[in-house]
Amino acid sequence: MSSSHFLSADCLDAAVTAAHAAAAILQTHALHRADLVVDHKMRNDLVSQADREAEQAIIDILRARTPEIGIIAEESGGRPGTQATWCIDPLDGTTNFISGIPHYAVSIALIGHAGCRPDGRDPLPQDTPLIGVVYDPNREELFSSLHGLGAWLNGRRIQCSSTQTLEQAVLATGFPFRDFSFESRYMPTLRDATHATRGIRRMGSAALDLAWTACGRYDGYWEMGLAPWDVAAGTALVRAAGGVCEDIRHQEPWPEGGYVYAANPHIAAALDGLVNRRAKGAS
Repeated sequence: MSSSHFLSADCLDAAVTAAHAAAAILQTHALHRADLVVDHKMRNDLVSQADREAEQAIIDILRARTPEIGIIAEESGGRPGTQATWCIDPLDGTTNFISGIPHYAVSIALIGHAGCRPDGRDPLPQDTPLIGVVYDPNREELFSSLHGLGAWLNGRRIQCSSTQTLEQAVLATGFPFRDFSFESRYMPTLRDATHATRGIRRMGSAALDLAWTACGRYDGYWEMGLAPWDVAAGTALVRAAGGVCEDIRHQEPWPEGGYVYAANPHIAAALDGLVNRRAKGAS
């Protein structure tokens, strides 16, 4: 597969096929939650055999369909490709899944690396999420996007909201749960946002928070201390839906380091300003 195919329908179709295969495994395990073997990677960071089996299903499909593209996955690691890399979270919202809370998703993104030429166009100036697929098996909602072409929910085009001000906005966030090093910066930001907006929601899946921002259910979202696979597909979705999704610290071309803010274009600058009153220097 040449770099000119990185945005092709074949790549998107492979990701969608892989997401459905992983979701089928998750939903089978969800019927027998009491039998799940759960390991603790670190405090509040859980992994089950459902995660591992779903991830392997994704990897098997993507390796068969796109053998020249690298793969980085949450549970098994992997290795980036020279032109592009799949970035996989087989189960975003593991705590919800294990607890029987029906709010979790499969997340698959294709990251094009600086210099690659998607669809034979000009070389990318920096690493860029090109494809995003987030599948919510409980609602049977498939979010998908192609860089430069748009974003869709179950095949219907989606866009970020048109909310004009932060005061009118409903935002999503995620509390510190694994890495507490930024807690002293995050909690004042949460307080500021609570007073500055219409409301804050915390649902427990970064991939779905970003997907819901892309389709206008949320006006914006921010979180710290995540991993690349948590935000890669969601970044692609929000950007393809006309929104802004960036690194809070303004150091990376996309929020690979897990410090992310996303919003519709009307409130993005205001959200960035609100978060950065407290977050500058977070690490």
